[in-house]
Amino acid sequence: MTDIKIYAIWDAGVRRFHWINVLCIIGLIAIGVVILNAKLLGVSVEGKILLKTIHVWIGYVFALNLSWRIIWAFIGGRYSRWSAFLPFRQGYIKETRDYISNFSSGQAKQYLGHNPLGRLAVTLLIFLLFVQAVTGLVLAGTDIYYPPLGSWIANWIAAPGIDPATLVPYSKELYDEEAYKAMRAFRKPFITIHYYGFYTLLLFIVVHISAVVITELKEGGNLISAMFTGKKILTKSPEDE
Repeated sequence: MTDIKIYAIWDAGVRRFHWINVLCIIGLIAIGVVILNAKLLGVSVEGKILLKTIHVWIGYVFALNLSWRIIWAFIGGRYSRWSAFLPFRQGYIKETRDYISNFSSGQAKQYLGHNPLGRLAVTLLIFLLFVQAVTGLVLAGTDIYYPPLGSWIANWIAAPGIDPATLVPYSKELYDEEAYKAMRAFRKPFITIHYYGFYTLLLFIVVHISAVVITELKEGGNLISAMFTGKKILTKSPEDE
């Protein structure tokens, strides 16, 4: 007879972060796709500014939520902390090899927290999200002069006699030409990183969803429902108990 046990794993802080993050990413990707294809879709300048404004406001929620998760990794429950998922602890490489071997042979082990590959995935995801948040905040300032850098950018590029507070996007007659060129050069590496990070995130989402589904089918442990209830149902002794 299979010995089934229920474990309380994901605390409310982790679950809230996960689902707020999901909603933010869906919104950011949807609006980002429209912005990238604005000319093809016939979006007006005013429409593009509105889209960027909404994108930035969702981005603020995204960045605050990510900041909360980073803090929670220091003070949250056992399985939400850095020590539970960073793939740097002693023996991690051997543990990962053993996990892959057992998984491939149909004898997948079960874990209370993240399995070895899951720990690597979470680490990469947080890094990618952090990069997108930082570059996005820079672009918010260079695109539509929103905080945290918007005021500094506006003061930088305003033409002589123009109040920086009155600057609006795409109104080059209000800009100092040389300062604007310098600002665009400053902006370029951030938009490049944000642009490719966007596509990397799309790819990562596909891989993440696929991995969760495959792992739940082969390993068990109700990965999906556990992110709603916080509880895992395991049929084997967990490796990380």
